[in-house]
Amino acid sequence: MFSRCGRHEPVELDETVCERARLARDPRFDGRFFIGVSSTGIYCRPVCPAPAAKRSNVRYFPSAAAAAEAGFRPCLRCRPEVAPGTPAWNGTSATVSRALRLISAGALDEDGGVGALSARLGVSPRHLHRLFLQHLGAPPIAVAQTRRLHFAKQLISDTHLPMVQVALASGFRSIRRFNDLFRKLYARTPSELRRLRQAATSHAERGEYVFRLAYRPPYDWASLLAFLAARATPGVEEVTDNSYRRSILFHGQHGILQVRPVTRAHVLQVHIRFPEPSALLQIVTRVRALFDLASDPALVARQLRRDPLLAALLKKYPGLRVPGAWDGFELAVRAILGQQVSVRCATTLAGRLVQRFGTPLAPGDRGGLTHVFPQPEDMTGATLAGMPAVRAQAIQTLARATAAGRIHFDGTDPGKGLAAQLGAIRGVGEWTVQYIAMRAQNEPDAFPAGDLVLLRTAGNGKSLTPAALRKRAENWRPWRAYAAMYLWRAAAHATSRSSKPVRR
Repeated sequence: MFSRCGRHEPVELDETVCERARLARDPRFDGRFFIGVSSTGIYCRPVCPAPAAKRSNVRYFPSAAAAAEAGFRPCLRCRPEVAPGTPAWNGTSATVSRALRLISAGALDEDGGVGALSARLGVSPRHLHRLFLQHLGAPPIAVAQTRRLHFAKQLISDTHLPMVQVALASGFRSIRRFNDLFRKLYARTPSELRRLRQAATSHAERGEYVFRLAYRPPYDWASLLAFLAARATPGVEEVTDNSYRRSILFHGQHGILQVRPVTRAHVLQVHIRFPEPSALLQIVTRVRALFDLASDPALVARQLRRDPLLAALLKKYPGLRVPGAWDGFELAVRAILGQQVSVRCATTLAGRLVQRFGTPLAPGDRGGLTHVFPQPEDMTGATLAGMPAVRAQAIQTLARATAAGRIHFDGTDPGKGLAAQLGAIRGVGEWTVQYIAMRAQNEPDAFPAGDLVLLRTAGNGKSLTPAALRKRAENWRPWRAYAAMYLWRAAAHATSRSSKPVRR
């Protein structure tokens, strides 16, 4: 039942389950654990196509970083760098979850290291180190280093970027250290690894890149796309030809991304058009969160199917995800606009706001995308006509607080810090706070219990009280956000049949 990861304390893994998944090459377990083979010194994904190793030569690890810490190097055949991410909420403490979000945002790529990270989390470096070993089998530095190396390997294999730009885009400040770590981990130089790759599909010379991001099946792409399409901000987002497109703003530069499924391969293909390759790691990280690629649908279903209503919906819409957000401020503004009005009305208001305060994109091949969403600085003194004064004032207050750094959406606020700050804004209700937590912070247990659609759908047409819904939803923890998505999906299906507008 336990696998000892190198010299660190043991992390619990069910070896019987891991062994069955390894022999079956079950994609549902991809990224949930990694396999170290002592006879080769290589670690693999459960879906690796190589011949299965003898059980006596196999060790199981809860993360790629733990396998690397134990001295194993990544498999060049199954490419662990493209495995679905380990959910930050999967069996970890709240502190580790927040730390993983910060590491994904590049916290350990900056000056200060683990000391600065632990200070932001309100714990000592020693305690943070102990928590990481307990939950992930590797210390924070190893987790961050594995993240950088994996993304660098993906850039080497999938783009034509020069090695210097690969190193910088992956968060390495020293080219020498970049080369040394690759020799140590892969027993090859970065240039040798590139010569082993298949034909790359990205075109760095034009600032265009293509990535294939894996997920654990099933994945209800149709439902997620329908959800995003109904809420797509005109000029900023569009859904066409089974794909999602949007404009992006990152570090003052504009770009466009497009996402479409490659169903049989269990991946999403992401096309990024952006002038600065050093931003690619952060852009890809945001895309993973936006499309909830770290989700484990089997774990979610195991809990939710205990409710008869949700069991039927799980069967009808297997693999439903909770869509995240490209930008927390953008999502928060959109949520405030959506208070007490229909989705269609909120989308219209968002489009007007973008036309007045958004920054136009440069002319070119941009399709229906015309602007990037307004930044907090653009909205601090904006006159917002066409909506209730209290709601307009709430958006201005949010913009001022975000621009001043008092509110941020990167997961650095301890506990319920962000929820308390948002709730203190006049005109921002509990529904909005929970909706922002669901999507902007990817909180799997956030739950807007006062939502009228949820109250009616959970009551099978007879509206429940918020207190009654909260009581019933206790059995859905820690996946209440997923339960909300299933109920909203059922309501959207019923609405499409009756042609009545959804109010949320």
